[in-house]
Amino acid sequence: MDLVHTLPRISRQSAVPMQTNALTRIDIALFNGFALPTVAAIIEIFQKANSLVAAQRSGSARYDVSLLSAAGGRIASSSSVFVWTDDVQSHRGTNQTHLLFIAGGAGVQQACRDERLSNWLRRRHPFSEIVHPIAEGLLLLQAAGLPSRYCPLLYGGNEAHGLYPAKSLTEAPGAVSTALRIVEEDLGADLAQQVAESIAPQPNTPFTSSVTLNAAPQISEKILASARWLEANVDRPISIDDAAQVAAMSERNFLRRFKSEIGMTPSDYLLRARLNMSCRMLIESRLPVDKIARRCGISSGGQLSKLFRKYLATTPTDYRMRNEVAL
Repeated sequence: MDLVHTLPRISRQSAVPMQTNALTRIDIALFNGFALPTVAAIIEIFQKANSLVAAQRSGSARYDVSLLSAAGGRIASSSSVFVWTDDVQSHRGTNQTHLLFIAGGAGVQQACRDERLSNWLRRRHPFSEIVHPIAEGLLLLQAAGLPSRYCPLLYGGNEAHGLYPAKSLTEAPGAVSTALRIVEEDLGADLAQQVAESIAPQPNTPFTSSVTLNAAPQISEKILASARWLEANVDRPISIDDAAQVAAMSERNFLRRFKSEIGMTPSDYLLRARLNMSCRMLIESRLPVDKIARRCGISSGGQLSKLFRKYLATTPTDYRMRNEVAL
């Protein structure tokens, strides 16, 4: 049975009266193979908000961010960056406001089989004002038999904001938009704007529009999760059957649904995700073309050059020279 997200009937402000110096607990559930970028952005948003409150208002920290995993200790992201986490079993609830984000990433399938994490989610869920899965993190909630609970302030009924436009009830808001909206509700629009401006955006590439799906309400959560899984796994050989399993569909049904909802086949989407990552790495790093190709799941620098000539009528080296930023 598919689980749909639920929304509190009232806003954060009316649901939980916020005192000026009330501390909000931000729990982020992680697992080996989680996707780092969105998690890092969420952490940066709340840490930046804390530092601005301290600098501009001489106030104490408003947000307490905890990174949690089933066993605690050091875990690796899908990009092999290690982070230190607390053990969910030893992480006790408090009377403070709780918000829960659940990471996505290539390791989600194994995480879904970890009963320690599922049981903790079941215990934590009733006491979390917002439960926001990030991409494949939705699969973790589904494995635990739980619905998501997105920020109600992003679903209309409020003035539209440029940082986070209102969503329809069929569209899940992005985790970054949710974090910024929370900061605005707690600390005001001016401070939220400062936080937003401090987060460095990823550079656009000729393939960015092909792999930017957050604003497409016609895409179901399962297909969106599978697309995000493809993006998170550009660095390794994967099959369409793997992606179909992420979406909990037969391969035939998955191919039909993916093409219908996204407008291209999963294979084409994966290729564009790999080329998008290649373009970004060419701009953001000094790595050799051959190494970038392999890190993006492309067999060699020569093959990457062929793809660049086919789709962009240029070479990776020329693309880098025209678009490189100061490093």
